[in-house]
Amino acid sequence: MILYSVTVNIEPEIENDWLTWMKHNHIPKVMATGKFKDFKLLRLLQEVEGQGMTYNIQYYAETIGDVEAYLEQDAPILAEEHRLRYLNKHVAFRTLLEEVDINND
Repeated sequence: MILYSVTVNIEPEIENDWLTWMKHNHIPKVMATGKFKDFKLLRLLQEVEGQGMTYNIQYYAETIGDVEAYLEQDAPILAEEHRLRYLNKHVAFRTLLEEVDINND
């Protein structure tokens, strides 16, 4: 299993709009690409005062090829849509992780 993790720090005044947009627009579009099998939306509990709100979206893919296809074919348009909608009100970074099977030596 491959995890494509997107961490986003947003300004507090856009939090409600951002969450609504992510739940009803952005995440459904990402999932509609067919490249991911599941996702989770998480909020960081230990916020630093004055530094915004931090969320993490975890998208689960079967293969690295699925993620690479998403990054090449779909991500540029979807990321640009997000960037323009929340211009200068967010910072995002992405991480790619692979699940380690602890049952195999």
